[in-house]
Amino acid sequence: MGKKTKKPGKGKEKTEKKTAKADEKRARRETKKLSPEDDIDAILSSIQKEEAKKKEVHVEENVPAPSPRSNCTLSINPLKETELILYGGEFYNGNKTFVYGDLYRYDVEKQDWKLISSPNSPPPRSAHQAVTWKNYLYIFGGEFTSPNQERFHHYKDFWMLDLKTNQWEQLNLKGSPSPRSGHRMVLYKHKIIVFGGFYDTLREVRYHNDLFVFDLDQFKWQEITPRPGSLWPSARSGFQFFVYQDEIFLYGGYSKEVSSDKTGSEKGIVHSDLWSLDPRTWEWNKVKKSGMPPGPRAGFSMCVHKKRALLFGGVVDMEVGADVMMSLFLDELYGFQLDNHRWYPLELRKAKSTKDKPKKSSGRKRKNDDKINSIEPEECATNEKDENNEIDEEADDFESTVDGISHQMAKTITVGNDGLADESDGKINESSANLDSQDSDLPEVVKPCGRINSCMVVGRDTLYVYGGMMEIKDREITLDDLYSLNLSKLDEWKCIIPATETEWVEASEDEDEDEDEDDDSEDEGDEDSNSDETDDDNDEESGKDGSIQMGDAVALIKGEGKSLRRKEKRARIEQIRASLGLSDSQRTPTPGETLREFYKRTNMYWQMAAHEHTQHTGKELRKDGFDLAEARYRELKPILDELAILEAEQKAEEHEPETSTKKRGKKKR
Repeated sequence: MGKKTKKPGKGKEKTEKKTAKADEKRARRETKKLSPEDDIDAILSSIQKEEAKKKEVHVEENVPAPSPRSNCTLSINPLKETELILYGGEFYNGNKTFVYGDLYRYDVEKQDWKLISSPNSPPPRSAHQAVTWKNYLYIFGGEFTSPNQERFHHYKDFWMLDLKTNQWEQLNLKGSPSPRSGHRMVLYKHKIIVFGGFYDTLREVRYHNDLFVFDLDQFKWQEITPRPGSLWPSARSGFQFFVYQDEIFLYGGYSKEVSSDKTGSEKGIVHSDLWSLDPRTWEWNKVKKSGMPPGPRAGFSMCVHKKRALLFGGVVDMEVGADVMMSLFLDELYGFQLDNHRWYPLELRKAKSTKDKPKKSSGRKRKNDDKINSIEPEECATNEKDENNEIDEEADDFESTVDGISHQMAKTITVGNDGLADESDGKINESSANLDSQDSDLPEVVKPCGRINSCMVVGRDTLYVYGGMMEIKDREITLDDLYSLNLSKLDEWKCIIPATETEWVEASEDEDEDEDEDDDSEDEGDEDSNSDETDDDNDEESGKDGSIQMGDAVALIKGEGKSLRRKEKRARIEQIRASLGLSDSQRTPTPGETLREFYKRTNMYWQMAAHEHTQHTGKELRKDGFDLAEARYRELKPILDELAILEAEQKAEEHEPETSTKKRGKKKR
């Protein structure tokens, strides 16, 4: 990576040496004697022996919340809509993987966890599926991973839990699907329907697109095979499967295919197609996406509420610079109208509170509000010009506050050779204080962070999002938080259980590989003392950073990144823009764009988003759309202003003579 000056043939020789070393290490792992913690058969046999010792059901009341996990299942108890049932999942701490087989029941009203221990329980697993019917919870498939993630065991067992007695029963029936994980399973009337998934044989990964049906009345499996010439979705895992009346929808997913070139390497495919299955005829049809569908993503979650399906989260891998990949974890919420097949973004409604307004508007604006409120409603509805003036006036008031902050920043911050510098002592601190005081007037936004493989269910018009996984730089963060959203109001997320910090352990094998890379970089340093190598190495390190969250981005923009080298800074800027979702022009102001201009350019987007959950028309709809646009503008405008300063700094540095950089590099050595 980078544009390093190397001796002819040296790069090829080093690449071959590294490849040979990796092959040797892989061969050692495959041929070495299994340690007790890596022998899956021994581990599962030990677990089975422990399960055999259990003689009765034991329920522990008021236990601590479950440990962080992803790829678990969360279900609404059909006997009690305010109770959530959590089973299984996995956790990775950087060194080892832990797979769980515990069963929890959570009372939302009492905020009380119960841990259930039963004889004859299923072995631990993750990436399985669960559905509820009458007073039973059904679980199929999943996987068990060895602590070092070298070996996998895929399940094909089928289990039934009696929610009244907490007793498990394994259903050993003929014709069941083959072992798999990453599949999806839904309930249609008295039938359980299973589709897709994958099976890892260590040498290759096989993806499925088979369809199985389990009849809950007859207790019988049946495989549905495609008719000649019929449409059928391709093989995949990690998609979403949901039911509405006599239609079953399939959306997205992930699979791998072998490239057609000589290398035979595997390439990941993120699917974004939408299918509809008729469970009366078992015929598939492709559904044309309409409205404003989400972009391609993997690891998202979906569930159904009345006539719409809800989509949350997911990850997008994007290229930042040459050969540098970055994972962007999304926190967007989308709706899919099930009766007319339309997609739309679900924007939360603006809270009806005067605290939402910046304090500066409390004077002149209050007088104008009184004038507007004194006008008869009929007169307002017939005079669209007055309404536009009202919106323009609100935009002007808000812009005066934001522009004041931006102007103060521009006055007190100048671009120097070493980054952001003060124009005069003390003014930068004063500007920061003003900015902080303005921010303190705004309500704190509570919402779940971007993530993948989380659990999502709906009970009593409330959406629940639990757990999942995200990345910060090169670390995987497994979550254990629980959020709720009232789907009737769509006003705010509520954090029921905040996330806890988890310990990250660096694997010794990775450290050895890092040392090898450090040795290689030292060899290159002996070849050429050009300081550009140092810049490229830092650029390479920055490319390894997984995703940047809002706090990291703001901290970096506010000047903490002023010591970054040029190429690293360029990559960081791209990461920040992507991580803050600035690539979506419909939801993002352009540099220098006023609120009025932003709303004029994107008003159709915001009105469509507002209409989906208010059903207002005319003046009310335009006002709702403006409120959503203003909230988005308020969120991003100061960040965009500061990002522009950072970009100006980076641009100014690019015009500096290279000699200064070289001198600093030599001095450092």
